[in-house]
Amino acid sequence: MLTASRSNGVSDSTLEPSSEPPAVDAGRRRFLRGAVVAGGGLAAAALAACAPSSSVAPWAYAPVASPAATPAATGGSGPTSAPGTAAPNPTTDHGASPAPTTGTGGDSQDAAALAVVKRFLDGEYGKVDGAGNQPYGDPRLDGGTKVFELSVDKISHRIDANKDPVAALGFNGMWPGPRIDIIEGDRFRAIFKNNLDESTGIHFHGQQLPNNMDGVPLITQDPIKPGDSFTYEFTAKTVGSHMYHSHHNATDQVGRGLLGAFIVHPKDPAQRVDRKYGVSQDIVWISNDSLGGFTINGRGFPATAPIVAKLGEKILVRFLNEGVMMHPWHLHGMPMHVVARDGYELGGASFRCDTLGVNPGERWDVVIDCTEKGAWAFHCHILPHAEGRQGMFGMVTALVVQDATAAATSARTGVSSVVSAAASAGSTSTLCRVL
Repeated sequence: MLTASRSNGVSDSTLEPSSEPPAVDAGRRRFLRGAVVAGGGLAAAALAACAPSSSVAPWAYAPVASPAATPAATGGSGPTSAPGTAAPNPTTDHGASPAPTTGTGGDSQDAAALAVVKRFLDGEYGKVDGAGNQPYGDPRLDGGTKVFELSVDKISHRIDANKDPVAALGFNGMWPGPRIDIIEGDRFRAIFKNNLDESTGIHFHGQQLPNNMDGVPLITQDPIKPGDSFTYEFTAKTVGSHMYHSHHNATDQVGRGLLGAFIVHPKDPAQRVDRKYGVSQDIVWISNDSLGGFTINGRGFPATAPIVAKLGEKILVRFLNEGVMMHPWHLHGMPMHVVARDGYELGGASFRCDTLGVNPGERWDVVIDCTEKGAWAFHCHILPHAEGRQGMFGMVTALVVQDATAAATSARTGVSSVVSAAASAGSTSTLCRVL
């Protein structure tokens, strides 16, 4: 199912021995060497185009323009950099692996990694204000229509406790925006008030709806100008995990936080995840990889929130990729049962894996049977998105599976659930020793 996106472009025929005469083969080698030399400039140009800027903070990917450089009230969607600004030299150094150290470099490397992990174990995820992806709550009712009111705002957002806040965007003041949960067949109305100094438009990604509600400015509607509002209204038809996000200057606006989860639950209660799969937690996991670097629900490790479950509990995780890169999510210790893609049940085609690649725009639902106690790493397995010489960062969190002993230890000592679960599972880490 995923092989098409992972093809390395090598056909079987390239692995067969050559049947050409030696002279022809030698000529072909000379040609290929020449092509490599001639094509070097093209390859370098392509690499430069894909590389992040060396002048921005590590892990800050494009878009990197400040809000002041964003097109203003005219609603234009042109370049976001200031006119006349020289482009910085490109680099392939993502900041994860600085130059090798000498002498006691190993010790300093361990110390840096330990300091970051300690922040996670100490519960940094609960100490940073402004968490996004919070439930919208009960909508207002207008007859038989559920009405959701959302603002489109400029916000100051923290990726973790140590980094300076970033100039981001959000719905109702948060990134990701409020989680919206509705029922199949609901009449849905969303009123968006644009508080930005640029125009926008909102698309409900994955929904079957009238064309004039599709949220593509200049095609299905005019852009929502600064200070104006626009109302989207439709009947929720497409069950499952979906998204709402900007569809105007989208690279910049979605990259800076105009994104959220739109979950449509089946009308039949027996088909809802709690009863169909026996899950007790329904978790939305939104990845992004632009402003602020590599994030899960708007946070980077060590400020990412762990998933805490009881031993024997079943949970559902909805992976939503709002970024521009594919992220293969890898769970240590136990498999994931993949039950839906883009909201559509896989049925007999469901499968189990421990690493699941999620492409931009995709949504995958997985059920995890928490059969193994401990603190299990859960991270993107493109390693430059998760760990470097200074330790873990970005797209890393943990699935914490607590037995009764771990839960009692947390209650008795006040240590985090991550520490108590790791200790109960026999961790020998100094950081996870509990008296």
